[in-house]
Amino acid sequence: MKLRRICGLDEAGRGALAGQLVAAAIILPCSDKTISKKAGFKLRDGKLLNPNQRKKIYSILKELNAEISVEVISTRCINNHGIGWANREIFRRLIKKINAYQCIVDGNLKLGRIAGKTHKIKSVVDADATIPEVIAAGIVAKVERDHIMHELHKLFPEFGWENNAGYGTRSHILTIQKNNISRFHRGIYVTTAIKNSFDRSMEATHPEDQSHLVD
Repeated sequence: MKLRRICGLDEAGRGALAGQLVAAAIILPCSDKTISKKAGFKLRDGKLLNPNQRKKIYSILKELNAEISVEVISTRCINNHGIGWANREIFRRLIKKINAYQCIVDGNLKLGRIAGKTHKIKSVVDADATIPEVIAAGIVAKVERDHIMHELHKLFPEFGWENNAGYGTRSHILTIQKNNISRFHRGIYVTTAIKNSFDRSMEATHPEDQSHLVD
């Protein structure tokens, strides 16, 4: 009996303050148990794995000749069109490139019509923790994006992207406030992060000023 080709899709970097959005699509050549056995640990949500474990899974997927496709959307496009557009667009690009019986996307996105493939698309909340193909796609996307951020770190080491991958850590936000942003930062996200950081600081410094917010 011929196995139905299930493709999993996931992204990395959606909530970051800096850097590109990266997504991957994967069709596994074997069961997740086979991958776990070769790795020596369970294939699971990439957020629960350390960087070396994610890299090992990626290497195993390549070794097993898994069908892998990766797309990247630049920071400039994110700033021009918004992260919502970027998140939909990156999955649409991948789905147009692959041939599968079904395409499972993590989350609850509405991707619109894609000629000949609309009926094959299924969005599943928490698929990155429950569906092997999506879990694998998330791991690949994370490894690819981490590599990009490590390269960008060489250009702008002051922001610590090698460690924070462009996300809004306290040290990252403080560095932005001190040095301003780079061309790889997402303007709206940075503005929101700084405002939220300031609001939290004010609440901690002057808790009495928040008394009017208490029911």
